[in-house]
Amino acid sequence: MPKTIDVAVITQAEGAHLPDYFGSLGKIDACAGVTVVDPSGRCEALAKQHLGDKLKHFLKDPAELYAKFPPKLVIVSLEAVAAPPVIDAALDAGCHVVAEKPSCLKAADFEKLVRKAEQKHRHLMMAFANRQHAPVAEAKKLIAAGKLGKIYSVEAHLVTDQTRLKSPAYHKTWFASKARAGGGQLTWVGIHWLDLILFVTGLKVKQVTGFAGLVGGQPIDIEDAAVLSMQFDNGGFGTMNSGYYLDKGYHSHVQIWGEKGWMKLHTVEELPLEYYTTADGLQTFEYPKGGRGYLKFMQQAVAAACEEGPAPVNPDEALHVLKTIYSFYDAARTGKTQIVN
Repeated sequence: MPKTIDVAVITQAEGAHLPDYFGSLGKIDACAGVTVVDPSGRCEALAKQHLGDKLKHFLKDPAELYAKFPPKLVIVSLEAVAAPPVIDAALDAGCHVVAEKPSCLKAADFEKLVRKAEQKHRHLMMAFANRQHAPVAEAKKLIAAGKLGKIYSVEAHLVTDQTRLKSPAYHKTWFASKARAGGGQLTWVGIHWLDLILFVTGLKVKQVTGFAGLVGGQPIDIEDAAVLSMQFDNGGFGTMNSGYYLDKGYHSHVQIWGEKGWMKLHTVEELPLEYYTTADGLQTFEYPKGGRGYLKFMQQAVAAACEEGPAPVNPDEALHVLKTIYSFYDAARTGKTQIVN
C-alpha cells in the first residue's frame, strides 16, 4: 500500500496562500488527513470548503497539536515575525516543515532552523512553488547539460500591481508592515524570481547592491520597488527589478545569456520557453497548460515527508536566497555593496 501521512497547517487570520495549501492537500492521496491550527478561527470555513472529509481537526490552541494529533508534515503559513518559533517547535516534534516565505525577519534566524533541520534529519522546505513548472524544469535541465556554456549574465523582473497598496484595508495587514513581514515586494513576490534565477542556473550570489524604496508614495513602511545588482560565484553578473507598478496583472521574465547562446523564461502559461544556441539556432519548448501552482510543489513535499522522493527545496537553497535578500536590504540602506556569506 502507498504510504500516507497526517499533515498540519498552522496559520492565522490573513494566512498566506491558504486556498493553495488546502486545495492541494485535498487532492493529494498521500495526505490522509489534515489538522488546522488557527487561533483566530477565521480560516475554518475555508479549510472545510477545500479539504472536506480530510479536515480531521480544527484547533485554536497550538499546544494541542503535538500532544493530541501529531503530524508528519507541518505547513507554517504565518507572518514572518511569528514563524521562526513555530517552525522550531515543529522540528523539535520530529516533523518535516513547509515554510511560507520569508518566515523570518533576518536570515540568521532561518539559519538556526536550517541547522536544526539538518541535525534532526528533517526536511525544511520554503514554498518556492514555481520550481515544478514545466518550462522552469526544462530550463534547468538545458543549462545543466551545458547548452549555454558559462553563464555570463542574468536579467529578471517581476512586476505586479500597485493597486493593492492603495487599499486602506491592506495598509492594516501584516503584508504592509516591515516589522511583521520582514520586507515588502522583494520578500513577498520578488523572492520567487530570485530563487528561479539561482535554481535554473545553479549559481550563487557573491555580492549584491542596489536600491529599495517606496516610489508609489503609499502610507506603508515596506518597499514597493527594489532594483538589485548582483555578482555571481562564477564571475558573471545579474540585475533584477522587483516592483508594484501596474494597475493589474504581472510583467515577468528571466533572461539568461551565456557563452553559447541565450534563454528567455516566462512563467506566463501562454508563452513558451525560448532559447538560442550557436549549435542549434532558435528553439522553443512547448508544454501542456495548467501546470502552474502549488499542487506539484505540495505533491513533492508530501512525497518527501513520506520518504518517497527528494524535497522540492533544500534548506540551504532557501537560506541563500534569504541571505541575498537581507544583504540587499543592508546594501540599499547603507549604500555599500554587501558580500553574501
